[in-house]
Amino acid sequence: MQSTVAQLWAKADRPGVRAFLLSIVALSAALLLALYSGAAAELGQVWLASTSALIALAVAGWVGVTLVPVLAKRTPLRWIGYKMEYRVTRDGWIYMAGILLVALPALNTGNNLLFLILASLIAVILMSGILSSITLSGIEMRLELPEHIFAAQPVRAMVELDNQKLTLPSFSLRVEAAKIKGAPAAAMLDTPVYFPYLPKRDHVQQSVPMIFPRRGVYRQEAFRIVTRFPFGFLQKSRHVNLKTEALVYPSVGPSEEYLEILPGIQGALESLAKGRGQDLYALRDYVPTDSARHVHWKASARYGSLMVREFAREDDCRILLVLDPHLSANKTAGPQPEAGATNDRFERAVTICASLAWHFYESKSLLQFRGATMETPLAPAEEIIFSVLRYLALEQPLPPDPRQSLMADLAASPDLFKIIVTSQPRGSIPAAVWSSSYVVFLEDSK
Repeated sequence: MQSTVAQLWAKADRPGVRAFLLSIVALSAALLLALYSGAAAELGQVWLASTSALIALAVAGWVGVTLVPVLAKRTPLRWIGYKMEYRVTRDGWIYMAGILLVALPALNTGNNLLFLILASLIAVILMSGILSSITLSGIEMRLELPEHIFAAQPVRAMVELDNQKLTLPSFSLRVEAAKIKGAPAAAMLDTPVYFPYLPKRDHVQQSVPMIFPRRGVYRQEAFRIVTRFPFGFLQKSRHVNLKTEALVYPSVGPSEEYLEILPGIQGALESLAKGRGQDLYALRDYVPTDSARHVHWKASARYGSLMVREFAREDDCRILLVLDPHLSANKTAGPQPEAGATNDRFERAVTICASLAWHFYESKSLLQFRGATMETPLAPAEEIIFSVLRYLALEQPLPPDPRQSLMADLAASPDLFKIIVTSQPRGSIPAAVWSSSYVVFLEDSK
């Protein structure tokens, strides 16, 4: 008890406390003078009664003019901004029906015991409303999302409630997404989170599983804190304006379509240039500078001359990954109400492009990415991977480009091996790009 009083006094506004105590003393004196004035008037001492009444009015007026504004400025009014919602539960309606059954015989008979029972039943409803308001007051909410979120991959968010009340705990709180009129349906926190007990001046956290089905930006404008404490007769809720935004990357999981094209890409990379490695690249005639370890004796015996093995290079993988966001000339995308609702071919292209970027990130390759509105420098994939994924999370299809400016720029840089992911039909890629490129076409919907 002493520690609580000491904490309250340490946090108290001491000038405000002094003004409050002074106003209590002054108003008490004014009340005593008013009572004395009434007694003097009954005794016939009119002059003394008038003087006492005037002094009491003067003291009360002085308090109202000088002390009340000081106290009003120091009074926290945050609770006025709380938007409370009430709803009578089914148990509450049954309880009210019981009150009505008690009220009717009490009014008909005038029995004092029935009136006492009726008053107690009504007091329970009043106490339920007061206690639920106290439970909801002084509660702050925080939602923490993971830094990196991938579509269709389960993640765990952290919901935290902070009880800022100095003396009272809160009970039976439920956090859920609030639906705002005129806004799209809530995209986050589909499952309510229940907090049975929240101690005073403390916070409680709960881990919540979430799944975001599509790439893009998810927004939640507000949440609700709901309670049915203490009796369950009323459900009271308070809105918390906590604007939350989550950027969801495309899925980088090994989809069936990605697994079908990956061997072809790896084969193209290995056959691009010879070098040190384990996989055979080619056989050629022996020259004096070659090591005897690389002589292929079976091939030498077959051809009658020394033949040397050359290996595919594995230690210097330099890739330019390209996403072509332009639609084909005979098919354009319709209106897109939200992220992820674009046409199927483009979504597949984005997903495969993200999976390839993640593959080169895991293999520690040198990667450069190119899109319609983004180009990264050639760098280790781990340095640019999340910049690429952020771009892919927000990219939308573009109308057809008759000049094919993106492909013309790619044809002008044959030094890097290019992997081009496009939803355009075959025959739309210039011949100059083919010599140093592997093109992934996504013509057919799946």
